[in-house]
Amino acid sequence: MILASASPAGLGLGLAAAAAYAVAAAAASGLGAAALRGLLLAAWLLHALTLAWGLLGDPPRFGFAPALSMTAWLVLTVYAVESRVFPQLQARWALAALGTLAVALALLFPGQPLHMAASPWLPLHWALGIASYGLFAAAVIHAWMLTHAERQFRQASEPASGVPLLTLERLTFRFVMAGFVLLTATLLAGWLFGDTLYGRASWRWDHKTVFSVLSWLAFAVLLLGRSRFGWRGRVAVRVLYVGSILLLLAYVGSRFVLEVLLRRPA
Repeated sequence: MILASASPAGLGLGLAAAAAYAVAAAAASGLGAAALRGLLLAAWLLHALTLAWGLLGDPPRFGFAPALSMTAWLVLTVYAVESRVFPQLQARWALAALGTLAVALALLFPGQPLHMAASPWLPLHWALGIASYGLFAAAVIHAWMLTHAERQFRQASEPASGVPLLTLERLTFRFVMAGFVLLTATLLAGWLFGDTLYGRASWRWDHKTVFSVLSWLAFAVLLLGRSRFGWRGRVAVRVLYVGSILLLLAYVGSRFVLEVLLRRPA
């Protein structure tokens, strides 16, 4: 576990990123919009450097906590782009808190040393999987904001998100669709090219594979229900949450059990 496994430079970058996120979360209500954006940008850059140091270090490391940290960084990247289109979007405090927790967790559990890849295409396969995590995480956050905004709408108060309900709903399903495409590509690559990617038949019906396929089925049902039956509101959000939990258990959950509970190499 722990800080002892991280290099001094990686530890310093991680602590700086976590501190910047923490300050942004603590001072979100007192800082002006420009100052808060600048602080989040600094934290985002430090976060990126921390991730790069972990993946490019000697030895490179990866595990359940770095995967969550990278997912959080991708969510913040999505927000940075999205806030340019919807400047009224208000989620800075929650995202700063998410960044703090994600970086701190990756410092505590920096993962296991990565072995030499059996194929130069293996990093692309990992990138597809992590990108799908990030898009589904963005969908979950938008679904949460949508549920919160609907509750406020029923109470005749102004939605705290600052974005109309229909816009939030469209954004949520766009992220689901994009994540579904990448998750499909990840599963197909593992199934069709497992020998090339891993130097062995990697399609094994273990916990990771079962939860991945179950999550894919949940998202497929969600998109089909949306297309054919017009699913929206609580039904759609609940199916999204179920699929996201299954996807979280697929890689992060299985790696957590191996790294932390069993203390075995993945």
